[in-house]
Formats: sequence, structure tokens, C-alpha cells
Amino acid sequence: MEKENLTEQERRFLLNLAGSAIESELEGRPFTLPMVTNSRLLEHQGAFVTIHIRGRLRGCIGTFTADKPLYETIADMALSAAFRDPRFPPLTPSEFKDIDIEISVLSPMKLISEINEIEIGTHGIYIVNGPWRGVLLPQVATEHGWDQTTFLDQTCIKAGLAPGCWKDPETRIYIFSAEIFH
Repeated sequence: MEKENLTEQERRFLLNLAGSAIESELEGRPFTLPMVTNSRLLEHQGAFVTIHIRGRLRGCIGTFTADKPLYETIADMALSAAFRDPRFPPLTPSEFKDIDIEISVLSPMKLISEINEIEIGTHGIYIVNGPWRGVLLPQVATEHGWDQTTFLDQTCIKAGLAPGCWKDPETRIYIFSAEIFH
């Protein structure tokens, strides 16, 4: 059974929570998680937090599974995207006013045997081959206008593998969907 989407109020809460966690860190003050009783926000679910500044990626970190409630995962991933994405220097106080926070709440992953199971605009891809792993969220393919093959090739590249690695019988391809909001 599909989970129901978050309400507008739940989405706003998570976006505000992510922003507050980042702002607290920038100001050097401790961030205290609020008390949450909403059952949907207490579910354990994977999520990614993406930060853009003027339309350009500034950080993105996430987890496929969560050992803590969704709202705690969002706060943790927001801090990681802002300060621990190895592709970028830590976010600075002067940048904070320009950030746009995007949250992707993930469905469980599904191992697929046929690439025709991948729906562009609906599914993200997680590719695993030995120690190499790469993930691209569902919105990446549509943002770049990629077809299925390009999406697969770009996920291989993200994993540090050659384009076309998805054809290797040792490669496992997982798909997932995401509820995305900003």
C-alpha cells in the first residue's frame, strides 16, 4: 500500500526545521529538536535534503533508510548538506539568505531486473557494482531532460564507474520514488 503524501502543514514544518537547524549551526548555537507527536513525522523513512543557491546545487546529502524518525532525519540531512557535502565548502552565514531547501522523502528501494521498469520523472536510480555505488534522485533526469539510457549512464558515472556499467550482470539497479517539495 502506498503511503499518503505529507500534508502542506507537515511539509512546511520539515522545511522550517531544516532551515532552523542550518541557521543554528551558522550562528554557533545549539539546535534543539522540537517535540513531535505527528505519527507521519515519526515514521522511519529515507530522505535527502538538497540546497540550491540561485538555482545552482550547493549541497545534497541523504540516506535511503533511517534509524530515527523522519523529522530527525531531515534535520540531520540538512546539516550534512549544508556543512558536510564533500563536493562543497561548508555553507557560510552570508549565503544563508539565498538558499533554497528541497526535501525528497523516499519510498523503499526495489531491486529491478529490467530497465524498462524505470519511469523517468517518477523513479530515482541507485546503482551498486562491488564497492561502487551511485544515486541520482528522480528529479535529476527531468531537470536535465535525460532519457532512460542517459539517466542510467549518469548514475554509473556518479558511482565512479564507466557509462554503460548498468549492462554488467554484476551491477544491481534499484529504483525508488520520492515525494519532493521546497
